[in-house]
Amino acid sequence: MKVTEQIKQPIAYEMELFEQKFRLSMSSKVALLNRITHYIVNRKGKQMRPMFVFLVAKMIDNGQVSERTYRGASVIELIHTATLVHDDVVDDSNRRRGFFSINALWKNKIAVLIGDFLLSKGLLLSIDNNDFDLLKIISVAVREMSEGELLQIEKARQLDITEDIYYDIIRQKTATLIAACCSLGAASVKPNSDHVEVMRKFGELIGMAFQIKDDLFDYGEEAIGKPTGIDIKEQKMTLPLIHVLNSCSKKEKSWLINSIKNHNKDKKRVKEVINFVKTNNGLDYAIGKMKAYQKEALDLLNTYPDSTYRRSLELMVNYVIDRKK
Repeated sequence: MKVTEQIKQPIAYEMELFEQKFRLSMSSKVALLNRITHYIVNRKGKQMRPMFVFLVAKMIDNGQVSERTYRGASVIELIHTATLVHDDVVDDSNRRRGFFSINALWKNKIAVLIGDFLLSKGLLLSIDNNDFDLLKIISVAVREMSEGELLQIEKARQLDITEDIYYDIIRQKTATLIAACCSLGAASVKPNSDHVEVMRKFGELIGMAFQIKDDLFDYGEEAIGKPTGIDIKEQKMTLPLIHVLNSCSKKEKSWLINSIKNHNKDKKRVKEVINFVKTNNGLDYAIGKMKAYQKEALDLLNTYPDSTYRRSLELMVNYVIDRKK
């Protein structure tokens, strides 16, 4: 059995029901909108985010979920999908999960409007049901994701990212959404309890580990859907590179910065940068940091009694670190 199927086992019923509710939450009176949202729903990914929502809710409330849990999962998926649609426009990307992106099929104007539509659907789903606590969790996540992206763009221009700034960027850009999923799961069944903050922290730790793992793929040999060295070509400063920049000699540092700024399209030079980062312990350092986040997340989980839901969440934490793509 695949790891993702194992993780999903204790929430299989909820995930099936969620799919139906999620489809309904996207419906509109406009035929074109329905055609596009149907296309989106049929090309879904692993659905890790709703899985976090349901597993956390069930772990905290002795296997129970509420209508609020379904709404929380739908809202996070609507808003996450909106950000992906907008990302593809920003990145001028024609593919998403191996399929054509919305902007590739229906052009940028429609893609931006679809993103806006999904965003408003998510907000209204919360407002119409007075889920203002859930709406706040989501809204904070959206604000932080935007700030994280802009901070990364600003720093990429100057190539002056310290390790602390890097953690700020990935916490806002990636970890904040997984943190929102986990705190939503807790808030949906135990609003205003300590669980909401504990689970937010748990999600943030997984998100940090997840992004560092993604950064490591840039140096790997495996086919993972993005070519090796793409972060260097896009002048993205990732942890292995930041660590090496901060620990190498002045001469090596200027060669590295020059390579990234002026020779990032040169395949041979990019390969040299990758090898330099590898031989100077950039990868080992990043792996160490990733495992520290993993351990902290597992330690937090261990404060909860043993259950199939907790075990699934443990599997999820380990899957984030061990995944091949």
